[in-house]
Amino acid sequence: MTALLAERAAEVVSAAQQLLTKRMGAAVKLSDPMELSGSGRTTVLRVRVSENAYSLPRTLIIKQVRGAARDRRTGGLAPGVASIDSAFLRETVSYQFTTALGRDQRPGAYLIAHSLPDRLLILSDLGENSLLTQVLHAGAEPATRNALMAFAQAMGRMHAATIGREADFVALLRRVEVVHRVDGIAQQAESAIAEVPGLLQRELGVEVPGEIAERIVRGNRLFSAGRFRAFSPSDLCPDNVILNEEGARFLDYEWGGFRDATLDIAYALVSFPGCLCDFELSRERGRQMVEAWRSEVVGVWPPLADDTVLAERILEARLIWVWLSTYWFLPADHARIAAAREHGLSVPRSDALINRWAALAEDARCTGDDIIGDFAEDVSARLEERWAE
Repeated sequence: MTALLAERAAEVVSAAQQLLTKRMGAAVKLSDPMELSGSGRTTVLRVRVSENAYSLPRTLIIKQVRGAARDRRTGGLAPGVASIDSAFLRETVSYQFTTALGRDQRPGAYLIAHSLPDRLLILSDLGENSLLTQVLHAGAEPATRNALMAFAQAMGRMHAATIGREADFVALLRRVEVVHRVDGIAQQAESAIAEVPGLLQRELGVEVPGEIAERIVRGNRLFSAGRFRAFSPSDLCPDNVILNEEGARFLDYEWGGFRDATLDIAYALVSFPGCLCDFELSRERGRQMVEAWRSEVVGVWPPLADDTVLAERILEARLIWVWLSTYWFLPADHARIAAAREHGLSVPRSDALINRWAALAEDARCTGDDIIGDFAEDVSARLEERWAE
């Protein structure tokens, strides 16, 4: 740990000790800080509880947000402190909400304490574990299959446990004055609806048919409506999924909120569109993941027992994710591309976009939707021509 990081860690640990001491009513001492993953504006530490008068866990996770927020998609600075507070408050509320669930229903860590003025979260420690990224990158079987099945099942359990509880989540948001309908991804989807048709015309010479445009608008509504609404961390890239003895667990709730759950399972099928991933997911493996997810939610959403209904809903969700991926990565915007999370699954944007459109075409054909199939095949072919030049 560098001197600068050590200084930051000491400040964060001191703030956490004060918060826990105030909450517990007795001195709490934390030691042995270890830096975990974070970003330029966050410090994430694992610490040992060396002194406390109560039964705190032996280790804790501390997360503190600081500095100017940077938009992960565009790379640009967010407009002021209010935007940082909004993201932090939404994450805090998401942890409050999931902590109130039963122990077996929580999708990740539980909240032990928080300080809004200090932008500080103290969370339970999920222990030593592997990131989904690492397992997928290794590519070993049956570990890869087991990881993906655990991921899909964990999503389903999270969705099933939170159906019908949106009012509780909204009430928590209102207590901290966060506008509950503000969804950063949904806002970008609105922008994509307006901008991608012109982008496809300029970059690829592709005209967007009216029926495709209508389908995109319907797909975008999954963020704000939809038949199958449940809680989602909303950033389900592999770096935010860990695997331990309890299965798959989710991290990073800054984008947390309620939306149609088919967006989450489709996110995995599109190879995590918020990243420049190109994990090779066979159609059979994708089908297995969908079945693993469906097994957890079909009891509360009986319409999903119908294969046709399920396939149509997932195709709709896949379409909006591929559309958004095109909005994020087709322009030669170096700041936006650099803002994508990089890890062992990262590929050039050309590969990611070509393969995502091609996979969408294949899924549409198998679903019997030739309108999307024809369009997606055309876009994929034009992308290949463009990057072959």
